[in-house]
Amino acid sequence: MVETSTLGDRSRDRFGRWIASPASVLVILPLLVVAVGIVVLMLGRKATRDSAETLVRRQLIAQAVQVQRDVDFTLDQADPVLAGLRLLAEPALATPDAMQRLHDLVVGRPGIYNTSIAFPIGVLWSTYKEGDEIRVSESRVTDTGTERTNYAFGAGGLHALGTETTHYDVRTRPHYLQAVAAKKRVWLPPHTFSTSHKTGLTVTEPVYDDNGLVAVITIDFDVESLSSSIGESPIQGARTVVFTPDGTMLAYPAVPVPKAAIAENRLLHYRDYTDPRLDALFAKFAKTLPSDQRFFELDAPDDRYFASTTHLGAKRAGTTAPVDWQLATLVPEHVLFDATQRLGRQAIIASAAALFIALGVALMFAWNLVRMRRTVVEARAEARSARERAQQLGSYKLVAKLGAGGMGEVWRAEHQLLARQAAIKLVRHEVLADPKHAGLVRERFKREAQTVASLRSRHTIELYDYGVADDGSFFFVMELLDGLDLSQLVRDHGPQPAARVIAILAQACASLAEAHDAGLLHRDIKPANLFLSRAADEVDIVKLLDFGIAHNVGELLEDPIVAAIATVSLPEPGVEKPEEPTGERLTVEGSVIGTPGYIPPEQAVGAPLDARGDLYALGCVAWWLLTGGEVYPNVSGDELIRTHVTAPVPPLRIRGWLPSELEQLVVQCLAKEPAHRPRDARALAEALLAIEIPPEHAWTKAMATAWWKNLKAGAHSAPEAATVDADAVAAPVEQGTVIGKVARPLLVPLRDAEPTAARPGKAS
Repeated sequence: MVETSTLGDRSRDRFGRWIASPASVLVILPLLVVAVGIVVLMLGRKATRDSAETLVRRQLIAQAVQVQRDVDFTLDQADPVLAGLRLLAEPALATPDAMQRLHDLVVGRPGIYNTSIAFPIGVLWSTYKEGDEIRVSESRVTDTGTERTNYAFGAGGLHALGTETTHYDVRTRPHYLQAVAAKKRVWLPPHTFSTSHKTGLTVTEPVYDDNGLVAVITIDFDVESLSSSIGESPIQGARTVVFTPDGTMLAYPAVPVPKAAIAENRLLHYRDYTDPRLDALFAKFAKTLPSDQRFFELDAPDDRYFASTTHLGAKRAGTTAPVDWQLATLVPEHVLFDATQRLGRQAIIASAAALFIALGVALMFAWNLVRMRRTVVEARAEARSARERAQQLGSYKLVAKLGAGGMGEVWRAEHQLLARQAAIKLVRHEVLADPKHAGLVRERFKREAQTVASLRSRHTIELYDYGVADDGSFFFVMELLDGLDLSQLVRDHGPQPAARVIAILAQACASLAEAHDAGLLHRDIKPANLFLSRAADEVDIVKLLDFGIAHNVGELLEDPIVAAIATVSLPEPGVEKPEEPTGERLTVEGSVIGTPGYIPPEQAVGAPLDARGDLYALGCVAWWLLTGGEVYPNVSGDELIRTHVTAPVPPLRIRGWLPSELEQLVVQCLAKEPAHRPRDARALAEALLAIEIPPEHAWTKAMATAWWKNLKAGAHSAPEAATVDADAVAAPVEQGTVIGKVARPLLVPLRDAEPTAARPGKAS
């Protein structure tokens, strides 16, 4: 028994000595290195795979949203372009003039492949694309055939490229016959263009007058160029395809069109490509395609893919357009998980190196282990920081604060995936903690977001997103503008030439026309809410801002937010205003919503409002642009509002050229009675654009471009920081109202308090 106990003690002693010996280090440490390496490799592979898949999902979702937006935007051009074609449908119009105006109508409109005006007498005016150049042509049917003359625009203007004789008669074409038969606008199913063999979408419409058919106007859209996101996959190596549920291929960028389809001049089918990826995709769904976005793995003979499909749909002009398409993107797994594979290879190399070091020097292994732990900690901290930054405001990263007020802030932001610049307008959650104003702030903020989101005019500031941040802050994301508002324009550069004022007012009318068509009244048109901007090569683009107090004209007397306005009355001079009742409303009885100096008489006295009230305010803006001052410059407070109601319009006097037509339109807009003003914004725009401008007084594109170039270079006085209306979107509407004898501007300039402030939606 004693001998057995002694043997056990000896064994433990030998094991202890072995543990402390170099031999144990050469065995145990390499085993630990191998074990740790395997664990780190497996965890790293899983983490990177999950991260890569999440990133790809976000990119594919963003791509689908962008494609849908681009398709909607492009097809929405049908209305304005068809309207322009209707105006040109005059057979007596001179050919050079017709060609020039037809060319100008199409320039800058992506996705449009052809436009045409076909007259029953056999004359056809059309535009077509030659590479990236837009050209025009005129065809005339004669006894010997159809003579077609092609034109191009160069430095010397319009010049003919040549004339050819064909047997083409547009009056026999399907789109012409269907338009005449339907006697209304018709969207044709997707078809193949005979010259380019691309897939297109056509809308056609007959034009009639009292004598019958005048012309058939047509627009052809190139499906593949409807969205740049179709041809530019968000991930390297990915392929994007657009198709219909029956397997018809509408767009497959970077893949040649099969010769069989070209020879037969027909629509493509996915089987024409003999592409294993397409075969696997259609086999996955057979005849049942999802209506929402789906993500799945796809096995094809050449590779394994991570795939996404989403439905694209649209309605045009009250009828269902043939836009019932599917967008699919296939991402090879070797591309998707390339980082994971690199990590695996790197982990194997690192483990082998660590094993070799452990066999040689135990201390070096320990040092490497400490370094690896430090690296893992730093990587986790960086990943955690990245997640926190990504969650700041949804998909947007806040870059720099542009301005701040008592109620909210404005930030320059950047989309995490698309790197798109934007302006974020938010109301801090501390403001919403105040029970007195929280409900009013939420309603004002939501109303502005919903109003702006419903408008699509390029002259209305675009809303990208709206939501609530993790900390409870309300926010919405708008386009970031580069330029200055009309208030700053006149303050810094003085009264503007009449020709430039005409162009500015016409653009503002375009935004108002859409809002009025939707039944929305802006109710706060003023220079500070009209922004003059530039984008790429375009300059002098007008954007209408701040729909925070806009309302549906049909709801003005029903909405408790504005019900009190209908009974407002101005106090007589020297008469005290009775005490205002309290209540949870965005306005109070006896209040006037708007900005002094730009309030129409009917809005000031509480009479029923319609779209012509905005035209009155726009007339005040025109006065500001032409003269550098307000209509009634030496009056303020309640007296200013009373003056707009009762005082006659003073003579409009400016230095320089002023066409009588423009003066009459401004005075007409400032009429006290709405019935004496222009019928609507569209009529006002037409009247403005009809004013003849002598060449010596014209505001040309070259002059505008030079002005902006000088502005950027500092030749003009540098524009000061634009004002921010962060408070205006966050505070109750009383922030922008006139109450009793107190008059306060709707937008409070923060440069009096914070010089670095900037207006949301503006880039300094």
